[in-house]
Amino acid sequence: QVQLAESGGGSVQSGGSLRLSCAASGFTDMTYCMAWFRQPPGKEREGVAVTYRGVVSTYYRDSVKDRFTISLDNAKNTLYLEMNSLKPEDTAIYYCAAAHYSGGDCYRLSKYDYVYWGQGTQVTVSS
Repeated sequence: QVQLAESGGGSVQSGGSLRLSCAASGFTDMTYCMAWFRQPPGKEREGVAVTYRGVVSTYYRDSVKDRFTISLDNAKNTLYLEMNSLKPEDTAIYYCAAAHYSGGDCYRLSKYDYVYWGQGTQVTVSS
């Protein structure tokens, strides 16, 4: 059973930084797309960043590109999201998720393709 657990959320002021972690367990192989999603208050969940095997392939939504960095520590089975220059609009519950990799580009997957999800961690950015 694949399980994901996020941590590292908190409250920061605009311009601040946070590093989210997602501890993964139960993976039988490395053929997974790993992603970060977020759900702002009252809005739908949206993709933030996705990676396949860490640096092999990464992709970011335009609004976070150059501010956020997704990475994967294979030895620790932990996914990270380094968030810098945070803005109030980044306020959301952040989730890590995993989808089975079937040969395509991970960034082309929708949130509905992700089978495994963590419980989420709250990120609040005040102005």
